[in-house]
Amino acid sequence: MQLRHLGQVPYAPTYEAMQRFTAERSGDTPDELWICEHPAVFTQGLAGRSDHLLAPGDIPVVATNRGGQVTHHGPGQVVAYPLIDLQRTGYYVKEYVFRIEEAVIRTLAHFGVTGHRVAGAPGIYVRLDDPFSHAMLAQRPQRRGPGDGPPQPDFTGLGKIAALGIKVSRHCTYHGVALNVDMDLEPFARINPCGYAGLRTIDLSTIGIHAPWDEAAAVLGEQLAMRLTP
Repeated sequence: MQLRHLGQVPYAPTYEAMQRFTAERSGDTPDELWICEHPAVFTQGLAGRSDHLLAPGDIPVVATNRGGQVTHHGPGQVVAYPLIDLQRTGYYVKEYVFRIEEAVIRTLAHFGVTGHRVAGAPGIYVRLDDPFSHAMLAQRPQRRGPGDGPPQPDFTGLGKIAALGIKVSRHCTYHGVALNVDMDLEPFARINPCGYAGLRTIDLSTIGIHAPWDEAAAVLGEQLAMRLTP
């Protein structure tokens, strides 16, 4: 996998470049992992509803073809875009999502923070009362019995620190994951993050971890490259 650090780049041209790369790649094209940050922008997924954009104000809104609802990107957030041929890796979308989330969990562990999955809600969350606790969440994903419907996400006592939204085209992935490091969190109050009213969004600095963006980007990039490799 080729790792590319793009620095701070506008969202729309980067999105177009991902689409172009995916459309033009062949079975022999090496997979790539793009690491970057974006100027302030709101992005809407395919399922995005306008009523989740509460008051975007002067921040532009870009419609995309990824899954999910609305989220925010801005300086101080590490954004990672894996461009991977899943057919070549030999695993499916569900495992791909699991591997991305695991990379984020291991990145947080590097800084002493415990990341958690929540049943029914992609992304990674931390306990607001004790971000360093290893105690299992009651809201964690668990095996469902026959006939059980999908769980209703429960964010009680949690803050979202990493959002995930992907697209798969011709068995190739783009879009990816965003980890909040040290950013202006105010714009998240202008939306229902990921379509959930009242969901609190946090970053590493909010919970007392003052990590350089470059360090967080390097650790996340290393974890993703390792865990997405077949």
